[in-house]
Amino acid sequence: MTLEEVQKVVDEWINTTGVRYFNELTNTAILMEEVGEVARIMARKYGEQSFKKSDEDVDLADEMADVMFVLVCLANQTGIDLTEALKKNLEKKSIRDADRHKNNEKLK
Repeated sequence: MTLEEVQKVVDEWINTTGVRYFNELTNTAILMEEVGEVARIMARKYGEQSFKKSDEDVDLADEMADVMFVLVCLANQTGIDLTEALKKNLEKKSIRDADRHKNNEKLK
């Protein structure tokens, strides 16, 4: 799926199954909650924390998809074309960081 298709599919789902978008502030809070769930899994799976019995069935991919879904909702609500936004962002990073990472001793 392209980002454009993702934005359309999410919009269609919201306007049918979801009834309507939550407002932007609510979706921002939901996004933070979903990112926190990803962070929780990462801290336990790759970090030093251990899983509780109730956490053992968590699905990192599903939680990342939740983050993406809410981010797409916010893009749709605010009129952002994620394809164009990502393209511009990568161009910015390519110019800004052309030599930065190559010259970073910490990455060698």
